[in-house]
Amino acid sequence: MSDTIQLNFTVPGDDFTRAGEASSEVKGILKKLGLSPMVVRKVAIAMYEGEINMAIHGGGGEITVEISDQWVQMVLADQGPGIPNVELAMQEGWSTAPDSVRNLGFGAGMGLPNMKKYSDEMSIDSQVGVGTTVTMRVYLNL
Repeated sequence: MSDTIQLNFTVPGDDFTRAGEASSEVKGILKKLGLSPMVVRKVAIAMYEGEINMAIHGGGGEITVEISDQWVQMVLADQGPGIPNVELAMQEGWSTAPDSVRNLGFGAGMGLPNMKKYSDEMSIDSQVGVGTTVTMRVYLNL
């Protein structure tokens, strides 16, 4: 693959029937490109967790995926309330999801930890009252 492929997705807020569509589409594209099953799995899990977080906490948002010959980069940006304490939010089990979301089986506090676990690089830029941007990379040849 010599050219970078760029894909853009809109994640609807509070719509759990559609959250996950973008990660599923990217998974299919990565498989068609012949990337290793491990890379495909890591990208799919990290991106799905991000999509769910955007639907639960961010009111939806935009995802840009870049696929190069070295990495897959996912930038997830929302204009939600922001994360007041990123360090606390990174702790497994910590969640601010409402009971209505937890009753659907989401909001267990594993989103950000799993995003970090399944990406090779991750950064979070969050401002309270402005929104959150998470950038993740999965390298093709580690």
